[in-house]
Amino acid sequence: MTIPIAPPGRALPILSPDKISALTPALADVIEYRKSGLSLNWIVGCPLECGYCVRHLFDNFEMKVPRRLMSDEEAVTALVDHPYFRAHRTPIQLLNRATDPMLPVVKPHLFDVLRRLDGQGLTNHVLIITRWRVTPEDCGVLNTFQNLRLTVLVTHSGIDNEKIEPVDSAIAAASLRTLFEHAERYRTVLYWRPIVPGLNDSDEHVERARELSLHAHATVFTGLFFRDEIKAYYESHGLPTPYEDTARRKIMPEQAEQRILDAYELGATGVQEWGKLFRKTSCGVAYAHGEADYNGHYGIRELCDICPPGQIARCRSAWARPEPAEVSKQARAIGATGPVEVDERAIIVEGLDEPPRYFLQHGFGYQCHDRAKPHHHRRHGRAPIGWQAENGTTRA
Repeated sequence: MTIPIAPPGRALPILSPDKISALTPALADVIEYRKSGLSLNWIVGCPLECGYCVRHLFDNFEMKVPRRLMSDEEAVTALVDHPYFRAHRTPIQLLNRATDPMLPVVKPHLFDVLRRLDGQGLTNHVLIITRWRVTPEDCGVLNTFQNLRLTVLVTHSGIDNEKIEPVDSAIAAASLRTLFEHAERYRTVLYWRPIVPGLNDSDEHVERARELSLHAHATVFTGLFFRDEIKAYYESHGLPTPYEDTARRKIMPEQAEQRILDAYELGATGVQEWGKLFRKTSCGVAYAHGEADYNGHYGIRELCDICPPGQIARCRSAWARPEPAEVSKQARAIGATGPVEVDERAIIVEGLDEPPRYFLQHGFGYQCHDRAKPHHHRRHGRAPIGWQAENGTTRA
């Protein structure tokens, strides 16, 4: 199959240097290291007006028309030449920050970048996240890539409030089924998110997610990023704010998680049937490809209590506590200050923000945490909102 590439007359225009310089620095920088991978975002602008979108954080929510910041070829070069990129190891995310990669005007550029990466013989994990329409023809293209370990994550929330999510969740549901039906060389994951208590966690919502989980190689469920910028948008548009406070991490209250796990447990008794459910993106992606988790979550044992036994065994066999001297050497080389510790759960560092921590994490296949921002038992790196504190109180 010939991979469609936008012809010159129909390719997305590239923003002029002065318009790029007017963007927030974070948006103008096309590469960002996130937990699930080195994220390449050379196209910005999206007409989908999901109220909780992270585009609020980059001050470009009002950019509705997609535009490129550079050519597809330049984007690939920027990625593989990035100091944190390691061939065959560093997980990659494409267009997960400022547009939807399956929009009709965007996907030819997505396919072009995939073709260029695959043509280099790279076997890195590549994650694509969409909530838009995926056709059988798109699946045919995705099946042509021979080397990349490709995963398409379909975001489905089931939120019925059109002011919060104007995009009908039925579109994502149809795309998920199409992707699963035609999958050969890629894998597809149901990205059940954001789950917000009282908004989309009713019995009907849970049942809808259960049914959809049977049309995916794995299901990942998670909560809401609710930052100051998103709260301001909600308030200015008269939307009900789901939480009183904002948080740096995703909010997934304890009772909301337990409600889902209780429903999931019914599958163990044969009353209902679920697909395989995971708390973390990389866990679901790794399972879908029959591999150990590349984020080393096995060190956080309580994360694994819902994982299939075979996957736990796979992660256990691949998980190894790295040598402290080597960890310290690499951490110091990228700016770590203070003591560098390797315990039975994670590497603990000081003085490193998220990108270098993820560099270490993916390099060693072992969790890497900031000593000043600890991951608390059972909270799984989530915000404290809705979780019981040591004094027995629960933060609303």
